[in-house]
This record gives sequence, C-alpha cells and structure tokens, in this order.
Amino acid sequence: MSETRLAVRRDPAGDADIPAGSAVLRAVRILEAIASSEEPPPLAAICRQVALPKATVYRILGTLEFAGYIAREPGSKVYATGERLNRLAGRVLVRSPSRAARHAILEELAEQVGESCNLTVPQGNSVLYLDRVEVAWPLKTSFTAGSCAPMHASASGKIFLSAMPRRARERFVRISPLISYTPRTQVDPSSLLLELETVRQRGHATDNEEYLPGICGVAVPVRNAEGSVVAAISVHAPLERTSLSELLEFLPDLRSAADAMSLTLEW
Repeated sequence: MSETRLAVRRDPAGDADIPAGSAVLRAVRILEAIASSEEPPPLAAICRQVALPKATVYRILGTLEFAGYIAREPGSKVYATGERLNRLAGRVLVRSPSRAARHAILEELAEQVGESCNLTVPQGNSVLYLDRVEVAWPLKTSFTAGSCAPMHASASGKIFLSAMPRRARERFVRISPLISYTPRTQVDPSSLLLELETVRQRGHATDNEEYLPGICGVAVPVRNAEGSVVAAISVHAPLERTSLSELLEFLPDLRSAADAMSLTLEW
C-alpha cells in the first residue's frame, strides 16, 4: 500500500511546519499578520509577512472580508481585523482558563479601593468588559462580563486609543462617530486627540460622567511582555459616594493590580 505524504513548508514565523496546500492555515497566518501589526497593513506588507504570492493573499483577503473577519479601512487600502473576529476574540477571553486568577486580582483590588473594579480589552470600536467585581453598595453601575462601552467616552477606551500609533489614533478619532452620551462627553476630535496625548504621557485615563451621568472612573493599562497595551484595569463609582479626585488616590493600587494581571494574560 502506498503512503501519501502531505508536502509542508516552514512557517515564516518559525512556529510550525504548515501543509503547503492548507488554505485554512494560510488564512490563519494572514489573520495573525493583520492582528499583530501595530497599524493596519497594506496588501504588500501582508504578502511579505506570510511569504505567499500576491494573488493568493488577495484571494484569501477577499474571502475573509466577505465573512466579516477582516475589514478594509475606509478610504484606504489597508486591512484591519473585522467585527466578527473581534467578537470571537472577546468570547474566547471571557471564557479563558485564566479567569479565576484574573478574578482574584480584581477581588483584591476591589477590597483595597472599596469600589467596583473591571478588566477590559479593546474590541473593534468598543471596550469589552472581560471581568468585573462589584462592591456591596446600594449604588452600582450596571456592567457585567461581556458588556461593552464606547472607546471615546470611557476611561479604559482612552487607554486603548492613547496606546495606538499616532497616525492610527488620529485616523480612528477622525472617522469614528463620537456620540454624545452626556453633556460631558468629548465629541470634538481635536480636543479628544489632545486628551489622548495627555493620557499617553501620564499613564492613566479618567471618565468624569462622560458615558453615564453621575459615574466617574479611572483606568490604567495592562501590558504584555513586549510592553504593548493589551488590556486595562479600571475602577468606577457613583459621584454620590465618592469623587474623581478620591479615585485618583488609588492609582498605585491600580498599577500594582495591572502588573499582576499582565502575568495572567497570554498574548
């Protein structure tokens, strides 16, 4: 009986040998190339990274775009992760085996600050709440794991926007609808960009009734081993019980929790 062998080629990233005819794994490599780029890459850059012919990459990109896993940036020829892929990534993280360790860190932080604490990640144009620990107060904010909030009107969202490369950040702010949720929501692109630069420099962001009336919050970044911002830890509280300046006093606790949290996230 003859034995059929599947030809293989070396993965450009050096992680594994990929069957030469595997369209599925080619698509995965293209998704990884787009997701790992600091800025949405053009076709030529994707081809170089995955070491595939332009025609092959273009065909796979068309299929992935049709399925909603990637999207072309408006008015440009660069590619970014699509809403369908972002939702999938969020669901995977919410159900991660590391959830117990993450939750324990949030529980300790909530006990230290006496207010509700959250772990969030970026998901497309929104902030996804991976986990949350509520405090036993009668006044609470109504977020649960899996909830979303707008980037421009939340402390965590400002952390993620400030961590973007400058051109990507400016493009996001200019083309995204800056919806006014309260009279304090920042909807002027120029003013928001100035605030995001301040956030980038000082290493924390605030939400002063910008998404929900009567609610303030503070967020700090969670970084991976390479120093990239991959998540955020935030604390929120009603202004009837505390103030933004009082929440800012807990920045050292938030940063310590962020350092601990970075060890639980594999990216």
